[in-house]
Amino acid sequence: MRADELLARYIDGERDFREIDIQGQDLSSTHLESANFRLANLSQVNLCGANLQGTNLRESNLMGASMQGADLREANLIGVCLRGADLRDANMTGVSLRGADLSDANLSGVKLVEANLNEANLSRANLTGANLSEANLSRSNFSAANLSEAFLTGANLTVAIFSQAILTKANLSNAIICTTNMIGANLQEANLTRAKVIGSNLMNVNLSQANLRGANLSWSTLRSANLQGANLYQVNLSWANLCRAVLVEAVLINAKLYSANLSETDLRKAIMPDGSTYRE
Repeated sequence: MRADELLARYIDGERDFREIDIQGQDLSSTHLESANFRLANLSQVNLCGANLQGTNLRESNLMGASMQGADLREANLIGVCLRGADLRDANMTGVSLRGADLSDANLSGVKLVEANLNEANLSRANLTGANLSEANLSRSNFSAANLSEAFLTGANLTVAIFSQAILTKANLSNAIICTTNMIGANLQEANLTRAKVIGSNLMNVNLSQANLRGANLSWSTLRSANLQGANLYQVNLSWANLCRAVLVEAVLINAKLYSANLSETDLRKAIMPDGSTYRE
């Protein structure tokens, strides 16, 4: 179907466009609110600046689509394929992306506040500066994704995969990061104040200069992690594995280290729970 035919039918009041094929068409800056595009082929379509509020795009193919600045608030994107799509600065507040494929997509500056990304694939996606506050990211895959300076305040990362992800200067305050795989992730200068990082795998993670004030890292693995200069004030590290971790100049005032594994941990110049400076 051509773009002009689709728009004419929409203007005439039609809303059901299930399974249509409009691959590669230009629908930029159009109004298609509440339309039904379930199982449609919209690959390579230009939807930049389009209004797609409340649109049903469930299980549709939007691979490689251009959707920069599009309004997708409250849209249904369950099981959608957005692999390699350009969604820069799009508004996806409250959308459902459960089981969606957004691998290699460009989501820099996107708004995903309170979005549902349960079991979604965002491996290698660009989410620099994206807002995922209060989003559900449980069981999602963010391996090798770039989330530098992203907002994940209060987000749920339970059982998610963030291995090798870039989270430098990201805000994860009050986030739920339980049994999460963050092996080799870069969290340098990240904000994890009051985050619940319980039973997670943070082996080889870079947390240098990160702020973990009041966070709960009990039962987590931080083997060979870099926490140099990190703020660990009142952090709960009970039963955590810090074997061979680097905590040089880290602040551990009032931290809980009950049954923590500190074998071969580098604590040079660290400020210990009692306020004293560690001496070898």
